[in-house]
Amino acid sequence: MSQTFLQINPTDNLLVALQDLPKGTVIQHNGNEITLQDDIAAKHKFTTEAIAKEGKATMYGVLVGLASQDIPKGGLIHTFNLHHAATDFVGKQQEYNWTAPDVSKFQNRTFNGYHRADGQVGTQNYWLVIPLVFCENRNIELLKNAFLNGLGFQKMDPFTQKVQQLGKQLAEGKALEIDTASSASVLVHKSSQFPNVDGIKFLTHESGCGENKDDSLNLCALLAGYCLNPNVGGITVLSLGCQHSQIEVFKEKLKEKDPNFSKPLYIFEQQQDNGSGVENMLNEVILQTFKGLVEINKQTRKPAPLSALRVGVKCGGSDGFSGISANPAIGHTADLVVGLGGTVMIAEFPELCGVEQELQNRSVTKEIADNFGFLMREYARRAALVGAGFDMNPSPGNIKDGLITDAIKSAGAAKKAGSSPIEDVLGYGQYVTKKGLNLVCTPGNDVLATTGMAGAGATIQLFTTGLGTPTGNPISPMVKLSTNTKLAVKLPEIIDIDCGPIISGEKTVEQMGEEVLEYIIQLASGEINTKAMDLGQDDFMFWRRGVSL
Repeated sequence: MSQTFLQINPTDNLLVALQDLPKGTVIQHNGNEITLQDDIAAKHKFTTEAIAKEGKATMYGVLVGLASQDIPKGGLIHTFNLHHAATDFVGKQQEYNWTAPDVSKFQNRTFNGYHRADGQVGTQNYWLVIPLVFCENRNIELLKNAFLNGLGFQKMDPFTQKVQQLGKQLAEGKALEIDTASSASVLVHKSSQFPNVDGIKFLTHESGCGENKDDSLNLCALLAGYCLNPNVGGITVLSLGCQHSQIEVFKEKLKEKDPNFSKPLYIFEQQQDNGSGVENMLNEVILQTFKGLVEINKQTRKPAPLSALRVGVKCGGSDGFSGISANPAIGHTADLVVGLGGTVMIAEFPELCGVEQELQNRSVTKEIADNFGFLMREYARRAALVGAGFDMNPSPGNIKDGLITDAIKSAGAAKKAGSSPIEDVLGYGQYVTKKGLNLVCTPGNDVLATTGMAGAGATIQLFTTGLGTPTGNPISPMVKLSTNTKLAVKLPEIIDIDCGPIISGEKTVEQMGEEVLEYIIQLASGEINTKAMDLGQDDFMFWRRGVSL
């Protein structure tokens, strides 16, 4: 890789600056002499030719924008001179032939996972506590405090300790000051009483009632997916009783996904006729949940083939290096996993805008391609109804760091999916049933997307970031990969793997992708934790698409 600039595709008329390039710098590129007309900051793009107003700008071999004014050769492209544009898509147009990468290095490797009765293999063994409606959030928080503190699953965080120190200083009449000495970054621990239980996870949300019924049905489907996820060993469910997301609806959604569901499942309803108050209900919840922990603690890790892995891929807080370092790296990891017979999921449909035709052509059948096209158009239609559009997707941080249009962002984001054929397309709340690459319909929002992939069955997620995003998931361990070394040094508490060596030329995309797979094998075997796991970064957010009533 060049140390100063990069052309991603031979047909591109935009180049990426890999370091700050001052105005007047002369670039030699394939016999083309380019004099920079502006200062070009690292991660930003400049033109290889003059682009007239309404002329096309291309990157990754696809249309990524139209010029809103004349742009000179060697000129910076930014929001003032380029607006979003993307090529339309028309369904599967050609057959797709794929050659898997060489997987011989990993062919006979295994990971030590939890084998479930339905044949799935988990990378963790969690007990899950969930509410069917937001009215139960208070009870969930009470249970969380009781179990985590009572069983030692979480230690006191350093910030609580600092507040206690200030209180002590005040009581003793001393000057108030914060002790800035470094504190332990690991907040989450295993309980010595339950060595085979990786944790108890408590979800809260703001849905289940007071909204249109479709959203409540979709919530039940999502929660059923969380229960089915093989990282979950047993479940406690709390219901108020009068909400739209009824217990019977939840049970039906669970039965649709697995008619033979056999994990320990305890359901409690606060408004039941024979109830005797919330305190007595919580006493029973605690007793049954504790018994459930005893039961799943009997399960142990056993070898499983890498084909049992289910890996979700996501990017957030992206920058101009995302599409040329971390995203292609985990794209290679994705191809390795698929080549080994495993499953990969990519979500965030607004960040596939502009590459739809490529993805449709990669679909194994016309029906799958058409389903993807329908979901994309329906998503765009719903966005338009509220005055929004995919063109609004790049955040201020994205734009500041070189992602000027949604098509530029999307073309780089799609690299996470590697190059394997698309075996299926899942609507939100659906559960994966096919090996290989699956598209999962979610928003680009970090937590909505990662929540959706966990609900679809992802047992590990790879999350790339150029700016630094602390997102985690309660049941699907999140691996954070930085697109640049500067970020890995600045925020070491959230970054697990630095992909910056790709930018510096020290490592290839393929080398980095193999390193990521090695990390996944260790993580799936319970040998290491991610930073998000150690910090207890358990983010859950339900995608409400309708109006509240």
